[in-house]
Parts: sequence; C-alpha cells; structure tokens
Amino acid sequence: MNSNTFIHRLMHLLVILIATISTNISATTVLPLSLQQLSDRAELIFYGSVLENKVIRDGNNSRIATLTRFQVHDLIKGQAADTHTIKQIGGAIAGGRSLRIHGVPRYQVGESYVLFLPRPSSLGFSSPVGLQQGNFTVTETEGVKSVSNGARLTGYTGANAARAPLALQADDPTRAKLDDFINSVRAYSRD
Repeated sequence: MNSNTFIHRLMHLLVILIATISTNISATTVLPLSLQQLSDRAELIFYGSVLENKVIRDGNNSRIATLTRFQVHDLIKGQAADTHTIKQIGGAIAGGRSLRIHGVPRYQVGESYVLFLPRPSSLGFSSPVGLQQGNFTVTETEGVKSVSNGARLTGYTGANAARAPLALQADDPTRAKLDDFINSVRAYSRD
C-alpha cells in the first residue's frame, strides 16, 4: 500500500469516527426547558407510581426496549387509562445483553414520578420531554410530598414570568410541593 492510499484510508476512518461521535453526542444533548415549555411540548402529563419494568427485544426493530407500567394517580394533561405503559429504548435482558442510552430515565418499581410525555414515535417509543427534564421524582418527607428533576424549577418565561409561580422550597430551588407543582402545570396547560 502506498502512502497516498494509506493517508486516504486514514482520513476516511477519521471522518467516520468524527461523524459517529457527533451523532452519539447530539442524540442525547438537550437544551434546558422551563416548566412551561415542558408543559407545552407534552401530550400527556401524569403523576403515577411504577408497577413493573419489563425488558424486551422490540419486535418492530429488534432493539432492546424497556416497558414501564405506571399506576396513574393524577392525570394532569391528555388522556390515559388507570394504568399507562411507556416504551423506552434500552435496558438489560437475560443473557447479559444490554443497551444503555445516556439521558434516558430509568424507573424503580414502587417509586412515584410526574412525567411529561410527548406523543409516542411511530415505533411506540416515548421518553419524557427533554429526557430527565420531563421526569420528576416524587419523594415524601415528614408527610409532605415534593417533586424534583434535579434542576432549578422555572415556570413561565418572558412577560409571563410572574404568573402562577411554583411554591419552591427556600432551601432547595430544585424542589416544589407536589400539589403546588401539579396546580402550576395545570395552569400552564390551560393557556
């Protein structure tokens, strides 16, 4: 192999490597969204608890997928039955095969969440809007339920910034009382 052929092949491999890295990074990079933007972009918003996780090899595309079934406690926006199942790419199946996608939330059986979900894709996949941004974990401390996705909670943007403020906890601006949070999301969804 002459040096020109070697350099050409090396450059070709470098271009493929850069394209692959760029594709993987852009697939899980999302811009920060306000609570109003999450509400606007979600087709379905609910507060519920995880009943089960089931990892399958998806029949539509042979990818590993996780089906998570929720008991819906409070339907905030959209339509859903008493239980609702979402399908997300990734998971671990028997035999040690797994697929993990950075940013795709995982849910624990028995835990509660408020989810902001878009319309499912043509293959039935539906991860929260903004990935972790649309995934709020519900916790209870001293009888008070609160929510957090780990980011500072913001509501309306621009001229509407003072409307329907969240009841943020002074010591933790990433957390809000569950009832106040749900009422704020309902207000955003009515606009």
